[in-house]
Amino acid sequence: MNPQDNVTPSADSLAREAKKAAKKGGLPPVHLWNPPFCGDLDIRIKRDGTWFYLGTPIGRAPLVRLFSTILKREGDRYYLVTPVEKVGITVDDAPFVAVDFEVAGEGEGQALTFHTNVGDSATAGPGHPIRVERDAETGEPAPYVMIRAGLEALIDRKSFYRLVDLGVHATHEGQGWFGLWSWGVFWPLIPSAELR
Repeated sequence: MNPQDNVTPSADSLAREAKKAAKKGGLPPVHLWNPPFCGDLDIRIKRDGTWFYLGTPIGRAPLVRLFSTILKREGDRYYLVTPVEKVGITVDDAPFVAVDFEVAGEGEGQALTFHTNVGDSATAGPGHPIRVERDAETGEPAPYVMIRAGLEALIDRKSFYRLVDLGVHATHEGQGWFGLWSWGVFWPLIPSAELR
């Protein structure tokens, strides 16, 4: 009998498997794992980055970090994946929140390194793009940065305000934009013409 046939998904079994993978150092190779889908688990990541299990916030930061290391995105769905189980979870917006960033250099040579609520870091650049979505009704911006393997972080408000202070006007695809430089790439935030 295949051991995968008897898997019953639970937060405890996911945590056990994630801990085994974490002992090997670095992030687990979730991109290599393709276990059978075991159903959905009542885990939800709210827009503010808070993780819930069965409607209750997960208050242990190390457990949230552990779960975040086995998070995988396939299409528009998010899963917690181990070598033997794959369970669907709900993500309200982005799975991570960029809660801070550091700046190195300046101008076109500037590098912006973002830090998330779950302990990941990524420097914006070709492999870690910044993008901005705008609410169709209010026009309010929602900025994101790619952290790893299709998993983005919503850039929190205080960090976004700090980023705006670093912004410059430049030509992007033939039009004037207000945006940011990082790792030699200009990341457009808003058309210059829309700034008053």
